[in-house]
Amino acid sequence: MTERLPGERPHHSHWGAFLAQPTPSGIAVRPRPDDPDPSPILHSFRTARTAAVRIPQPMARRGWLEHGPQPDDRRGRDPFVPISWPEALDLVAAELKRVRTQHGSVAIFGGSYGWASAGKVHAAPTLVHRFLNLGGGYTRSVNTYSSGAGSVILPHVVGPASFVSRGSVTWQDIVDHGEVVIAFGGMAPKNRQVEGGGPSRHLAGEAMRRARERGVQFILVSPLRDDVQDALEARWIAPRPATDTALMLGLAYVLETEGLADRAFLDRYTSGYPEFRRYLLGETDGQPKTPAWAAAICGIDAETIVGLARELVGKRTLISVSYSLQRAEFGEQPVWMGLTLAAMLGQIGLKGGGFAYPLGAFASDGEPPASAHFPSLPQGKNPVSDFIPVARIADLLLHPGEEFDYDGHRLRYPDIRLVYWAGGNPFHHHQDLNRLRRAFARPDTIVVHEPFWTATARHADIVLPVTLTLERNDIGQGVDDPVIIAMHQIVPPFAKARDDYAVFADLADRLGYGELFTEGRSADEWLRYLYNQFQRSLADRGITIPSFDEFWDAGEVHVPPLPRREPPIEAFRRDPDAFPLPTPTGKIEIFSTTIAAFGYDDCPGHPSWLEPREWLGAPLAARFPVQLVANQPATRLHSQLDFGETSLAAKVAGREPIRIHPDDAAARGIASGDIVRVFNDRGAFLAAAIVSDALRPGVAQIATGAWFDPDDPDKPIAMCVHGNPNAVTRDAGTSRLAQGSIGQLTLVEIERFDGPLPPLRAHQPPPLVER
Repeated sequence: MTERLPGERPHHSHWGAFLAQPTPSGIAVRPRPDDPDPSPILHSFRTARTAAVRIPQPMARRGWLEHGPQPDDRRGRDPFVPISWPEALDLVAAELKRVRTQHGSVAIFGGSYGWASAGKVHAAPTLVHRFLNLGGGYTRSVNTYSSGAGSVILPHVVGPASFVSRGSVTWQDIVDHGEVVIAFGGMAPKNRQVEGGGPSRHLAGEAMRRARERGVQFILVSPLRDDVQDALEARWIAPRPATDTALMLGLAYVLETEGLADRAFLDRYTSGYPEFRRYLLGETDGQPKTPAWAAAICGIDAETIVGLARELVGKRTLISVSYSLQRAEFGEQPVWMGLTLAAMLGQIGLKGGGFAYPLGAFASDGEPPASAHFPSLPQGKNPVSDFIPVARIADLLLHPGEEFDYDGHRLRYPDIRLVYWAGGNPFHHHQDLNRLRRAFARPDTIVVHEPFWTATARHADIVLPVTLTLERNDIGQGVDDPVIIAMHQIVPPFAKARDDYAVFADLADRLGYGELFTEGRSADEWLRYLYNQFQRSLADRGITIPSFDEFWDAGEVHVPPLPRREPPIEAFRRDPDAFPLPTPTGKIEIFSTTIAAFGYDDCPGHPSWLEPREWLGAPLAARFPVQLVANQPATRLHSQLDFGETSLAAKVAGREPIRIHPDDAAARGIASGDIVRVFNDRGAFLAAAIVSDALRPGVAQIATGAWFDPDDPDKPIAMCVHGNPNAVTRDAGTSRLAQGSIGQLTLVEIERFDGPLPPLRAHQPPPLVER
């Protein structure tokens, strides 16, 4: 049991477990005492409950009330009308019924992409999908903005991502056996603050330090020097962004031509290496992928490439590829090529070596898998088969009936009339926000559950105010965490906010399936029911845990770990005939006949260098000569709590900071603290310059997650005055295979902004009017 101060109660978040209690000025928050590296994001909870952007009661957009359901480009510009809960629920229920009756359930898009709550019962994605499934179904999304390309390519060539992540590659194995970790895209310390469901303790940083103390050498391949923690003393190799595949091909060329590739491993454990080898040597396209060829592309001299390739041989080497590399055009290629490079080194399946995707993206990466996972509410079955890759939401709304390719299938976008969004903010995750604004003008109706006035809520027709986790009871557990946390309600709900479960229960009742949705249980009764179910499942395995009441009083329960099981990739290494991989050949597929048969020119049958449209070697760089890296923030999880004290403390004059190399700043007359305009043909945003040599010349870096704040919502191409980089990013898929997000990299120009600074409105509510 965690020791508590008087009045403290346990709670949980995606960025860690903590203790909290109400105070006259807000909420006092204290990290779990045994957490060695707690996240500072916790401090943003202190004033979140009463922030100016809390939504106090249900709201309806004035134009929707006056004119009824229809496409409307006034979304995001209209004022809102406060309405009662009974009226709001009646309006939403009637609109769901109308759309289903007139257009079918396929015309409803159930959007709930995002991290939402850390709890198991009040998880918005689970609740909205359960509600829509039981009502007749909906068009859904698949995959993630984080790993859209990797999650599609890996099953074709090695197996599910879990085969090369999580417990398959542990920090303890690296400490005990590793010699070299080469991190393509890095292992940024900020990323390991968070975990789906939340870590009870942040352990990865200490594990990395122990690996370094034992002598493991870390090599960082990234345009950003701080993509690993300083304590690792990593050697920094800074290629041009989007060129990692070319660099890996140059390394592979050295291994092949100098006889350093592990032929025995390639022959026994892989399929298709001869086809790839012909490409590598230039026999198929006339261009050998020599170190000199790679150097001209990636900006790393050929001698360094040759030396690095030789250095990786004969050691227990781990090739790590970050999510960031595949969040770019042709993002499937660096993941596939990293796997191929590890195969050529013969390291896959060895403890502390091989291939990891990713390592360091979450708090639990490199930790052994949990022995048990706490259940969630069942979602039921969706009778609608239509879906989109999640990053194609704007295409879905703008181009109903249009065909698109995805993973070997030819699909068609349904005609969406109603968007129902709970637990996410597409105006954070998605690219080209001015295009997304146009897309959100297309449906008849948009319904959003939100505690705060995000840009998504401002573009809704009906906004239903929901509680924060601090305002309700729940149970939390991280993805691979051994501790189950009792999430005690800390404060009452704000104003007229209600929890999502209660909202969906009342809507389901209006639509005739309330009993089916609740199964006769309140939200708190579901907590007890799921815990008892969990307790029985553990008892069947000989594991005893306390009763629900004992657990709730104690605040947590530890589930004892199971003995480490042999990961599938290690079993495959030991006996590939007895433990084949779930690929067509049962082996690592360096050449995939399946992918080749799809005929995609943007994702051929083996790893390849494909020149992106926006990189520093592209013709477009003559006009927009700076490569913008838009990566994850250190001061918030995506856009959550952007108004919180931790996030605000990192802003400069209220705007998001952007890092610029001294050479690029000097050429533009920019100094630290200047407000700059970052722009390309898609749009522009304002940010505060920070001049830094911790990034490669020609590269600028800004965190995602600043709430979108258009200077003039009436303009079709508005400038974000707050610093949201998705005002300029390109909305296109990684390839026809995965259709993943490419928001990581964009070409821009930067100039000092000398005009009057426009006001910041992102953290203020929109205009409200009486009916």
